Amino acid sequence: MKLTVIGPWGGYPKVNGASAGYLLEHKGFHLLVDCGSAVLSKLQQYIQPELLDAVIISHYHPDHIADIGVLQHALIISKYMNKEIKTLPIYGHDENQHGFQLLFFDDVTKGVAYQEDQEIHIGPFKVSFLRTKHPVPCFAMRIEAENSVFVFTADSSYLEEFSSFAANADILLCESNFYGDMDGSAAGHMTSYEAGQIAQAAQVKHLILTHLPQYGELEQIKMEASEKFSGSIFLAEEGLSLDLSK
Repeated sequence: MKLTVIGPWGGYPKVNGASAGYLLEHKGFHLLVDCGSAVLSKLQQYIQPELLDAVIISHYHPDHIADIGVLQHALIISKYMNKEIKTLPIYGHDENQHGFQLLFFDDVTKGVAYQEDQEIHIGPFKVSFLRTKHPVPCFAMRIEAENSVFVFTADSSYLEEFSSFAANADILLCESNFYGDMDGSAAGHMTSYEAGQIAQAAQVKHLILTHLPQYGELEQIKMEASEKFSGSIFLAEEGLSLDLSK
């Protein structure tokens, strides 16, 4: 399994950046996790939109779905150019019907609903879910392929359940929208200390801090997480790639 960060920013993209978007690849299958603002522009450095095999969405806040419509238009334009376009499945929960309906467009994309207590298969990936603590329904994902495990917290304030949900993961992609001395709970987000604490309790191999703030010195977030977690830590940045098959 290979992970490539397309966009690491929370809320909105920093200059020339993109908000949430992460590309997973395994055995030639390409799964895009979230599709936030400017993700489509950045994605094309790695793969053309029509070559995606599936998309999965954690929740319907704009910084996670803003480029769904842009992706759909890219596919319809490719279709008009006589490219062979298959209907792209976009997985999302249907607790917000307005958000879920955005996943359908002409015959180029279709929404596929997942449920909190469900385990689904998307190509070579097995996906299970954990409801997070956020102002709107939002789901963390545990994505497995053969012997590799990737866990994405999506957006959430701290939950003890994350430790068992992410147990022994190769990669924990954990939101850290707040610095260690801040309180993100009211906004439904976590701090650097909480991200490190979860990674340590879960005994993951690699912690990637994402959904990053646009202010302050980001190296401080990494340093603070390292006070709680003794393993390898990365700050999410565009193009960061980890290949777990090596």
